[in-house]
Amino acid sequence: MRRSNARTVNPSSDENQDMDPIKLQFRSTRPGFRSPKSKQSNHRFRFCFYASISIAIVLFCYILFFRSKNQGKSKYGLVIDGGSTGSRIHVFKYEVRDGDLVFDFSERGLVSMRVNPGLSAYVEEPERVGAAMAELLEFAKRNVPREEWAVTDVRLMATAGMRLLKNEDQERILNACRRALRTSGFRFRDDWATVISGSDEGLYAWVVANHALGTLGGEPAQTTGIIELGGASAQVTFVSNEPMPPEFSRKVKFGNFTYNLYSHSLLHFGQNVAFELLKESLVLGGQVTASDSLQTGKPVDPCTPRGYTHDDDAWKLSPPSLIEKNRYLSTLLPNGNFTECRSASLKLLQKGHDKCSYRTCYIGSTFIPKLQGKFLATENFFHTSKFFGLGQGPFLSDIMVAGQQFCGEDWSKLTKKYSSLEEEDLLRYCFSSAYIVAMLHDSLGIALDDQRIGYANQVQNIPLDWALGAFILQSAADLDIKHSDWIATVTGRGSSPLPLLLGIILLLVLVSWFVSKWRKPQLKTIYDLEKGKYIVTRVGRYS
Repeated sequence: MRRSNARTVNPSSDENQDMDPIKLQFRSTRPGFRSPKSKQSNHRFRFCFYASISIAIVLFCYILFFRSKNQGKSKYGLVIDGGSTGSRIHVFKYEVRDGDLVFDFSERGLVSMRVNPGLSAYVEEPERVGAAMAELLEFAKRNVPREEWAVTDVRLMATAGMRLLKNEDQERILNACRRALRTSGFRFRDDWATVISGSDEGLYAWVVANHALGTLGGEPAQTTGIIELGGASAQVTFVSNEPMPPEFSRKVKFGNFTYNLYSHSLLHFGQNVAFELLKESLVLGGQVTASDSLQTGKPVDPCTPRGYTHDDDAWKLSPPSLIEKNRYLSTLLPNGNFTECRSASLKLLQKGHDKCSYRTCYIGSTFIPKLQGKFLATENFFHTSKFFGLGQGPFLSDIMVAGQQFCGEDWSKLTKKYSSLEEEDLLRYCFSSAYIVAMLHDSLGIALDDQRIGYANQVQNIPLDWALGAFILQSAADLDIKHSDWIATVTGRGSSPLPLLLGIILLLVLVSWFVSKWRKPQLKTIYDLEKGKYIVTRVGRYS
């Protein structure tokens, strides 16, 4: 028979030593004999265990409540497009669902308002721009719930008109705008009112186009490039795997992908400015090729249909040119000819090509890599295609045929056929058709029967407006910041569940640790009379 002279590792009292050894052996199964130190330790572990469980449950319930509370909740954003001829405010409505942005660019989720003139018109009296800003902001307040004003960002992005001003003039106008925006009630910082580059415009247009097509956030090779033909400039933006000078390279991160983009704005190559430059070159160059021109001695204008009478007062030539070539100012001989207009347009597009310092310069002296992938041609590309009734997917050869017919028609017949159009607008379509072929085919190398290019100003009812792209990109960047700030998310300023789930995992690890400590076996040292030595044995927790 084994008898134990039971002793704990740290005997607690003399009474334990004098107690009958046989009774001491059976004390291990009786919970009523715990030492004060053991009781205190057990209470501490029990408290920590239940506290950890409670915190985990509360946090989990908070996640469910917080997510259900914010699921489907509408948010708002404001972007002011400070254009050269007017300023337009866009009011965007969107949601954050399961950590993803969900935009509503329908008539319900996107409203806008325009005021004239453009910001650059206030260069002499910058303080007057405040009234224009106030009018735009009042429109925004009517379309954003009052309780959302303080959490709705407003940004001002000025474009071409402001870029033409001196830096000090830009700042004076922007500061006047900032004063109005600071007191608007919306969320605003001074660095949110800026003058953006033409490259930015092209980049933002690329973003909204690929968002509408469903390719933003996907494989770079599946994205679609953008070629814009505006009034004063043209923008080219697309994913390229060619090495390029840093001034033409842009990187955009969206979702799990980083896109290496070529993006550049071709100033003065927009349709309206290019048409004026072409007419100026005809006047100053004195191009005389047609037989009628040889008889009259007047320079020929191949981009204007026969029968049109030039308004000399409409010519806007630069002062040096007027002094040098004023004898050609009086008149041009309209003689619509698509082929000759195309040649004149190509000559304009290739001006300065001899000064190209890059590997390839398809237009002027500007670096442009070889076009890759599919493209959308927007703005005046689309307007010209629509005017000729060609839809969104014509070949360049279709535009060429339509342009040949239009350019060769007499002006009087054209005005009767298109009586609903202003003459100034109608006049441009001979030039625009030739200019488009000269730019896309003769300069950029797009085949006449190439199916990679489409013509559109909207995709699936989403307008291809660069301001929408700017808003998408900025909203995605803001959401990424909130995702990375897990403390802000827990306190309710974010919407991603991931950081909260990580917090739960940490709590569960802590609970598991407490449980393991709670279940850790208790050991006692006893004296085995049979073996004649002390041995360590496992006993019940409450011994």
